[in-house]
Amino acid sequence: MKPVPLSLLAVVFSLALGACSSMDALNPFASSGPKVKPADLAAIQPTSELVVLWKESVGSAGKYTLSPVVVGDSVYAAGSDGTVARFDAGRPVWRINVGQPISGGVGSDGKLVVVGTPKGEVLGFDAATGRETWKARVSSEVLAAPAVAEGLAIVRSGDSRIFGFDAVDGKRRWVYQRGTPALSLRSNVGVLAAGNVTLAGFPGGKLVAMANSNGAAVWEVTVALPKGATELERVADVTSSPAVSGTTVCAAAFQGRAACFDSKTGNTLWSRDMSSSAGVDIDNRYVYVTDDKGWVHALDRSSGASIWKQDKLANRGLTRPLAIGGRVVVADYQGTVHLLRQEDGAFAARATTDGSAVRAELVRLGAGFLVQTANGGLYALDAR
Repeated sequence: MKPVPLSLLAVVFSLALGACSSMDALNPFASSGPKVKPADLAAIQPTSELVVLWKESVGSAGKYTLSPVVVGDSVYAAGSDGTVARFDAGRPVWRINVGQPISGGVGSDGKLVVVGTPKGEVLGFDAATGRETWKARVSSEVLAAPAVAEGLAIVRSGDSRIFGFDAVDGKRRWVYQRGTPALSLRSNVGVLAAGNVTLAGFPGGKLVAMANSNGAAVWEVTVALPKGATELERVADVTSSPAVSGTTVCAAAFQGRAACFDSKTGNTLWSRDMSSSAGVDIDNRYVYVTDDKGWVHALDRSSGASIWKQDKLANRGLTRPLAIGGRVVVADYQGTVHLLRQEDGAFAARATTDGSAVRAELVRLGAGFLVQTANGGLYALDAR
């Protein structure tokens, strides 16, 4: 197993406490550190350069995974101590403290900024000033970044309920909930707003598209079917965000598959057996997957056929891949950022941050991308 985020732990709903140690052995998010020695980083012959455009800090994420959000030239980010800040092209605009810990954030549409707390509070702020505009509550802790779109703040609670709140006043419009297996992983997976629907993965290997108008399911697909004789073996949860490009949506499941679907109908385009807790990304040619060994795969977008794999980063706690500018970026548990060539997966460049793990997904930022480390460092990078 790879080294993994501290904020993601196994949740046992109906098993006895004696099963917890077994679950820790299975769980890719267990907090006890690497189970297998991470691959050493060999020297590379760079063919590109990763340039730091600017860097800032918002404070440690603590045991949580806190993700920045980019809207135009503005970056909104949070720290677990309650800090929320806005930066425009690297320039600080405002910084506030909400007076309580933050466990889920950040979501924004450029007008509203939303974060969540361990007590299930959802806090909305004016994006221009940082002034609090409303508060709401969900049914359990918020571990994921909310999404803000279509006049809604869409928030996932730790019990896998999805809430739609009015972006203006925070009043609840709808809630989506479904049954969960007896055993599942507690993760920081959030939701993805895509047009007039919101996409969310669930325990048991399901991916659901919900209508933003009322929260009703538009379609539901199976990313992975639980397999095995025991509840531990049958854990097959979607613990990462899906990726959307055109009419294609792709997702991956832990102990399951990577698969792509038609985003309008939910019809399956293809699927591949592959365990991934980190997730996938997609460009005009390939689907990229970080698997649970720490290997990065490129699969043909139309068929799922293997194109290449990069296995020199095994067990380094890699992030979800980010496809950008004809290349692929991942970051690891030591805060090292790796740039891979699109055509063959070879290393093109490497950069270091502050030495702490990168648990949050990398985020597109103009022509470059944004990295938030566990220690709260914000790095805007560009590949040249």
